Amino acid sequence: MDLFKKIEKNRGALGKYSSVAHGYFTFPKLKGEIGNRMIFNGKEKIVWSVNNYLGLANQPEVREADAKAAAEWGLAAPMGSRMMTGETDQHEELERALADFVRKEEVMLLNFGYQGILSIIDAVLDRHDVVVYDKDNHACIYDGIRMQICKRLPFEHNDLDSFKTQMGKATKMVEKTGGGILVITEGVFGMRGEQGILKEIIDTRDKYEFRLLVDDAHGFGTQGETGYGTGEEQGVQDGIDLYFATFAKSMASIGAFVGGDKNIIDFLRYNMRSQIFAKSLPMPLVIGAMKRLEMLRTRPEFKARLWENVNRLQNGLKENGFNIGNTNACVTPVYLEGSVDEAVALVYDMRENYDIFCSVVVYPVIPKGMILLRLIPTAVHTKEDIDITINAFKEVAVKLKNDYYKEMAAKEFSAFALD
Repeated sequence: MDLFKKIEKNRGALGKYSSVAHGYFTFPKLKGEIGNRMIFNGKEKIVWSVNNYLGLANQPEVREADAKAAAEWGLAAPMGSRMMTGETDQHEELERALADFVRKEEVMLLNFGYQGILSIIDAVLDRHDVVVYDKDNHACIYDGIRMQICKRLPFEHNDLDSFKTQMGKATKMVEKTGGGILVITEGVFGMRGEQGILKEIIDTRDKYEFRLLVDDAHGFGTQGETGYGTGEEQGVQDGIDLYFATFAKSMASIGAFVGGDKNIIDFLRYNMRSQIFAKSLPMPLVIGAMKRLEMLRTRPEFKARLWENVNRLQNGLKENGFNIGNTNACVTPVYLEGSVDEAVALVYDMRENYDIFCSVVVYPVIPKGMILLRLIPTAVHTKEDIDITINAFKEVAVKLKNDYYKEMAAKEFSAFALD
């Protein structure tokens, strides 16, 4: 069969609905400055779907630093990969500042978060090794693991007993192969908002031998007293062998980094193919990241304001009877009961009639019969935004219970019938 004809017959879980979803439910266009309110479909909406945690995206100092760096350097500099012709004093300066902030001996800059975690996993593991990982890990981790021919053992989400069971199996495997064990989990899980059980995992080191890689994309800048992440929050940063985070959340930019002991970072510099064979991070992004990191370190009021909003939103939802799961981070999931069709109708109603834009997650990411609405509070949201949103949720919950969205879906959204 022709490859492309085969693809046309199987467009994927979301792709087969592209003709009716594109531009609204998928690939929506948010216009205007990044903030708590943006324009969607011609109207202003309260936006809960942008990971601008600290509100740095449109801070005047950040915009000025970005503009000056772009004017001075352009987007071309430096040309080439860092190993060949793309190394600069500024790249090294940012790495030193990040290493100092996250309490790691050395840090290596990465061009992208998704690409970075793939390449770390690829560089560290070989066919003799075993990777033990949380089932709820991000897609980038799954894709990195799928590339490997080593043994793969998932454990139930944040379940220490399941983790120990898999570690027992992994230990026996590497005794035969002579390999090692890499454990991968997240600092904060991006859908549920739950912190990973980092301390509990690290405390098993008296029984198991392993190295720990933590993806802290949602924890960096938001967790811990000084904001350097979930390792600080749980008091276990020293026990994290490879600490990974991105600039795409709290830093409101592009890029990522990985920190650890000098020996392992040196190894990665010479073995991460995505960095060896890719152009160096452009200078405006490096200089912009330095300004963002400076503000993250010296302006604690941004994180304080973020957590004021997080607490107001989460407490308000709980007080009104909403199930927000076990979140202990900024990510705020709201769990409702309903079909995929009802979820589509509900989201449409919220966007068009309540002017609220948030992300929806349905089966197969979560069990059938459940709807997850994910809210990302930021430092720039207001009390009014939060109060309006909670009141809207109260109204749509009543509509959902009274089958309003079931009837609406039958009339207008039957193309989405997935159940």
